[in-house]
Amino acid sequence: MKTRADAAGLAAFVAASPSPFHAVETAAALLRRAGFEELDEAAPPRPLLPGRGYFLRRGGALAALRAGSAAPAEAGFRILGAHTDSPGLRVKPRPDAGAEGYRQLAVEPYGGLILATWADRDLGLSGAVALRGEDGDPVLRTWRHDEPVARVPTVAIHLDRKVNEQGLKLDRQRNLPPILGLGDWDGFSAWLAGELGVEADDVLGWELGLHDLAPPAVGGLDGEFLFAPRLDNLASCYAAVVALVEAAPAAATQVVVLFDHEEVGSRSRRGAAGPVLRQVLARAVRDHALDAPGGLDRAAARSWLVSADMVHAVHPNYADLHEPGHKPVLGGGPVVKTHAELRYATDAEGAAFFRLACAEEGVPCQDYAHRSDLPCGSTIGPIASAELGIRTVDVGAPMLSMHSVRELAGTADVPLYARALRRCLER
Repeated sequence: MKTRADAAGLAAFVAASPSPFHAVETAAALLRRAGFEELDEAAPPRPLLPGRGYFLRRGGALAALRAGSAAPAEAGFRILGAHTDSPGLRVKPRPDAGAEGYRQLAVEPYGGLILATWADRDLGLSGAVALRGEDGDPVLRTWRHDEPVARVPTVAIHLDRKVNEQGLKLDRQRNLPPILGLGDWDGFSAWLAGELGVEADDVLGWELGLHDLAPPAVGGLDGEFLFAPRLDNLASCYAAVVALVEAAPAAATQVVVLFDHEEVGSRSRRGAAGPVLRQVLARAVRDHALDAPGGLDRAAARSWLVSADMVHAVHPNYADLHEPGHKPVLGGGPVVKTHAELRYATDAEGAAFFRLACAEEGVPCQDYAHRSDLPCGSTIGPIASAELGIRTVDVGAPMLSMHSVRELAGTADVPLYARALRRCLER
């Protein structure tokens, strides 16, 4: 059935993307197969031809566009934004650690992960390594190690009799360093150099993290669920890229931007608080083959931004934590997210834009609002909206186990999400 096929596509995307750098490579491969051309940020400008697709990469971030049949100043942009990073454990710059005869790795939490879910898991390593290039300048290489080299073991219940009553509590500094082996060794950097086939002195730095080695799986009695790591927010990245690839060309220039570092505030050259989206939009205005006066400000007034990030589905065992009347369900379609203090950027105009897109596509649409007595998370939406002055709506697909090492989404929502986002690009 098609729902399973769509879920299999998302599962393959997640499995190929254990780090933001891999997510960008995986998205780039999908775009290339669809005929999109990669641009060099440092190359001289050249015309962007109507109907043609282009993309550029910046580490763990990617931006892609299909040039519209009208100049951006005349037709604006239709933008889908998501993020490639997920909460996890990152390797420190000087990671060699150990005690009691064990080799261990110094790590630190990245984002708002649920620490206990990382315990007793078979863990690999992935990310990017900076190597010395032939001309002496650093070269960034994407790398993954899918052998179970690391584990954060729990202590036996005989030594912690209250764990079931009080919960597993892990100190971020003392209890998280995973074990890698036994006895003496030459250190992580030397081991990493051997895995990469380079000299130890050529390893100049890294952005590496641990990843769960259990593959994504379709589950449930009737295949209703997708169990996988990093669904927040690779599910939105996948839906956005599929939407762009499948969208019919339009007068407006269609854009997908996949940011990095959303889980830690977005303030970086690859994050939503950085310049990447503005630079891409300015380039599209400047280099579009059709000229029109007015520039980016005029284009922004005619544009829409859909910030796509996952949503808390109602949990059957914790339903009291949800706002009554705003309880999205798995399989119920994409969700509009609203917050009075603008932790989500949705306003009435933005919500209407997305609901109309869903109605035109025959996709059901749900609503989410956070309980008023609980602090609310945020997204790239308020950041990008405030920076560019573009009308924005925050949306997502419902899920459970958000920020766990392994999350849960509904298989029926995978095609519904992509169809709604595609329609937003075409409107």
